[in-house]
Amino acid sequence: MIRPSARTVFGDPVHFLAFGAGAGLAPKAPGTVGSLWGVALAWLTAGWTLPAQILLALVLIVVGFRICGESARRLGEHDHPGIVWDEIAGCYLTLLVAGPEPVWLVAGFAAFRLFDIWKPWPIRDLDHRLHGGAGIMLDDVVAGVYGALVLVALEWISSTSLS
Repeated sequence: MIRPSARTVFGDPVHFLAFGAGAGLAPKAPGTVGSLWGVALAWLTAGWTLPAQILLALVLIVVGFRICGESARRLGEHDHPGIVWDEIAGCYLTLLVAGPEPVWLVAGFAAFRLFDIWKPWPIRDLDHRLHGGAGIMLDDVVAGVYGALVLVALEWISSTSLS
């Protein structure tokens, strides 16, 4: 694995975006650090309407195909660990169903990271079988959906147990 320099990441708009404004340069757990951008986006857009938040999630995903694929091509490595745009989009997708309260943001972050790291079916298959931007993005999109389902279940459980 080639570790690009900060100059490479900050000097190239594609790498800058793919590396989450430098979050992907973290020496340990760059995906986890990048996912924090997804939490920040969820918090910043909490007052938006749901359709606007969904539109942002779709833009992050669609644009991510191109950005992640191009960054990987330039680096010569499929799904370089420093490419974290996919984690940002996936975490934001999970948090679409979260309330703005910190407990739900933390739960959503944890659920997304669990599925992104564990990679249950079909996440692992998507990660290994698809190449380019699609392979980089789709496993995190599915992890985001799985994380959202966990949040919905937890919110349902907490609302029924309080009744």
